[in-house]
Amino acid sequence: MRSLLPGREPLAPKVPQITALFWIIKVLSTGMGEATADWLAGISLVLAAAVGLLGFAAAMWLQLRARRYQAWIYWFAVVMLAVFGTMAADGPPIGHLGSAVLYALVLAVVLVRWRRAEGTLSIHSIVTRRREAYYWSTVLATFALGTALGDVTAGDLHLGYLPSGLLFAGVITLPVLARRWGVLGEVGAFWAAYIVTRPLGASFADWLGKPARRGGVGLGDGTVAAVATVLIVALVAWAARASARSRAGAPLPSTIDTVPLPRGPGPGPVPVTRRSQP
Repeated sequence: MRSLLPGREPLAPKVPQITALFWIIKVLSTGMGEATADWLAGISLVLAAAVGLLGFAAAMWLQLRARRYQAWIYWFAVVMLAVFGTMAADGPPIGHLGSAVLYALVLAVVLVRWRRAEGTLSIHSIVTRRREAYYWSTVLATFALGTALGDVTAGDLHLGYLPSGLLFAGVITLPVLARRWGVLGEVGAFWAAYIVTRPLGASFADWLGKPARRGGVGLGDGTVAAVATVLIVALVAWAARASARSRAGAPLPSTIDTVPLPRGPGPGPVPVTRRSQP
């Protein structure tokens, strides 16, 4: 059986194009993950842990086996990482601020190792299994860090859920402005915004789901999770149809591009066949 993780074999791109639809689904997935994890924990901590761990394992197995980007598999992986990341952030008995510091360090280590090993942090370069492993490790760390940051603002700083959501709605514009003003590059702006989507979506999910005595609207975590799931399914179906139309209308591959890989022993750069974009 071929390995699912290490490897330099070329793959088709494994991530979607970064559009407004991508960010909408991403924010919804963070809120859905937060609400689902809290709802399951309210029923049974054992059930929540089992669903989170098994769902995470199944999602990664499907995603890493795929040879190209498939909308349903990719977003299932993101959603399950959102659920699992919530539990990971709530796990360490070191408080919200301690968890935020811990996962910030974890994220920094993953990014440094990825950059040193591959020479780039761009998601457009996810065309080998090793790069994909780094990518999903980074995504998981951002979910855990973002959850902890949201807990710090809502709980430790006593801002509450809605003010926290509004705060992060403002913060997420900073990477956009920094990119426009030339302060951040494309890759740095992407990952900065990616981290903030987690506390943004989770704060609004908590505001809608938690009872009024805790500063929420009181719809219930289960209701929020269900509504978010329906919206995600509808938007992913749209994204999947758009992706299928794009592949159907793309011309046959006619050029071979070289994807840079790290220096060292072993084969040289990996030739990757790329379809021209419509």
